[in-house]
Amino acid sequence: MNIRFSEKVNMFDAGIFAVLNTKKEELLKQGKTIYNLSVGTPDFETPEHIRTAVSEAAKYPDNFKYSLVDIPPLVEAVQNFYQKRFGVSLDAEEIMSVNGSQEGMAHFAWALCDPGDVVLVPNPGYPIFKIGPELCDARTVEYPLYEENGFLPLLADIPEETARAAKFMVVNYPANPVCAVANDDFYRELIAFARKYEIVILHDNAYSDIIFGGKKGGSFLQYEGAKEVGVEFYSLSKSFNYTGARMSFCIGNHQVIEKFRAIRTQIDYGVFLPVQYGAIAALTGPFECVEEQCRKYEKRSRALCGGLRSIGWQVEDSAGTMFVWAPLPEGYTNSEEFCMELMERSGVICVPGSSFGSLGEGYVRFALVMPEEKLLEVVESIQKSGIIERK
Repeated sequence: MNIRFSEKVNMFDAGIFAVLNTKKEELLKQGKTIYNLSVGTPDFETPEHIRTAVSEAAKYPDNFKYSLVDIPPLVEAVQNFYQKRFGVSLDAEEIMSVNGSQEGMAHFAWALCDPGDVVLVPNPGYPIFKIGPELCDARTVEYPLYEENGFLPLLADIPEETARAAKFMVVNYPANPVCAVANDDFYRELIAFARKYEIVILHDNAYSDIIFGGKKGGSFLQYEGAKEVGVEFYSLSKSFNYTGARMSFCIGNHQVIEKFRAIRTQIDYGVFLPVQYGAIAALTGPFECVEEQCRKYEKRSRALCGGLRSIGWQVEDSAGTMFVWAPLPEGYTNSEEFCMELMERSGVICVPGSSFGSLGEGYVRFALVMPEEKLLEVVESIQKSGIIERK
């Protein structure tokens, strides 16, 4: 039988992660020590009070039925959390859960775009920012992020014609993969830009609890006019290590939330109730574990970045996130080839910057998913490999 597949499915191939995994398995069979810093899956434990809430809720048979909606205590927990954490007041109709930000990003364009409508996405950027709208038959236009501008977009450089055509714009700070943090002036400029061109802003706020240097992360919604022009995804995955539970929220403009909710009622039947109860526990605290975890990520980041500098690889300290964005060492120009050579010679696995867009070429991304002492071993293994000495 000749099975004819869709054009959409042909958008995807095995990709670099599959290539890296195949090489990893090959090296493991050879007895090589592997340091896998490729995938951003936290190695910290989910806090006990969250796990207890999930397990207690799972004892009740009724909690295994369709949830259909966000239960009132969860909505109230989000309201109280956003007020306390960000100083943002929310109405119930400005909040909806999604099964992880990845899923939300994959379907969001259906609420706003007809086929061919324009969506602005960052380059470099996390892949789902681009893939999500394209799966919904929107047309993505990339806006560049340059190191010399702190990896912030130059909004004035976006062509007038493109800005007027855009339905929505994806923005992500603290940013994956580039580890940049946006300032107040940028968000105010962004809101004015969105108003001028009637562009909905979709702000991915997955890393607001992982910012370094004694700074405290914020929310796009805390700026005047933000609710008028956009929404924000807030995820429990990285702050609370609730990754497998897939618990995120789309929060902000009530009209956008209403239409997005209507789309999602055709896709699923709500977030599993024990997962909702775990989310309530996360959002109501205690929060000392989140703050302590941020400090540990900062120590890991400084250990890796400082260690790499000490062996001649010039990597700037990250401003935040659970990643390090490193320019290729001197003498290398192809990030994918460098990653394969690095793995072969040192056992260290990172992701080529080209996986995040054309402007990611010339960089690699490390995930801070190992303790500080292991990251020092990573630096030592790279040094012993001699890969930095190439000119």
